[in-house]
Amino acid sequence: MKGQYSVITGAAKGLGRAFAYALAKRKINTLLIDLPGTGLAELCKEIRYISGTDSVCFEQDLTIKDSIVELSEKINREYEVFILINNVGAGGAKRFDKVDVDYINRMIQLNVMATSVMTHQLIPNLKRQDKSYILNVASMASFSPMGYKTVYPATKAFIRYFSRGLCQEFRKTNIFVSVVCPGPMKTNADVTKRIESQSAIGHFGVVSPEKVAEISIRRLFKKDKMIIANFANRVNWLIMKILPGCIRLPLVSRIMRREAEMGDD
Repeated sequence: MKGQYSVITGAAKGLGRAFAYALAKRKINTLLIDLPGTGLAELCKEIRYISGTDSVCFEQDLTIKDSIVELSEKINREYEVFILINNVGAGGAKRFDKVDVDYINRMIQLNVMATSVMTHQLIPNLKRQDKSYILNVASMASFSPMGYKTVYPATKAFIRYFSRGLCQEFRKTNIFVSVVCPGPMKTNADVTKRIESQSAIGHFGVVSPEKVAEISIRRLFKKDKMIIANFANRVNWLIMKILPGCIRLPLVSRIMRREAEMGDD
């Protein structure tokens, strides 16, 4: 055993990958979790090579509750964990009546169940450490319902409320809980295409995964309870708070409709 570790779910790509590199730069060992066939083993090898830290990969499907329980039991037996980053999730913009049940179920299992169960299972490990941190990844979408993306913002609102509740519950313990609400990020070719198809409003607040990861970790250690990555997204947050729902909901739904129509092409 080589000291303490951080756990990152959904670590192979996008923001999860950026978290892995950002922690490695701080000389923090990492336990990376993602699906088989995502290049996770190669990522761990590269991190070990460039940073000198230990990086271990676990290829696991986090839509399956029993798999999370089994994996977390192994982690609790073999590693000391002081950071948990619940990054795994699924999104997308589609007409609700055009998606199948598996699409809905996968999003709920990854965005809600996986984060809740993983957190619950690793709490005893986190409690063993002098100082521990949980960072849950929500979204700017969590601040408003929207048409054509109905399930995603609801799951991310859950993550935000779940995180704030945990933070209050554990406020007198060694565990600090934060939530980050990223705006749009160009995490892969498909997402980049959707973002670039948007109007200026749709582009507003775009931040790279690398910048979100760096800001999030820095502010997590400063014990910020809710993290919004940059000024543009703080403006977005303020606008969504001020605008009445009768204006906000049609506005954001129009943006999401354009995304959904792109996906149908």
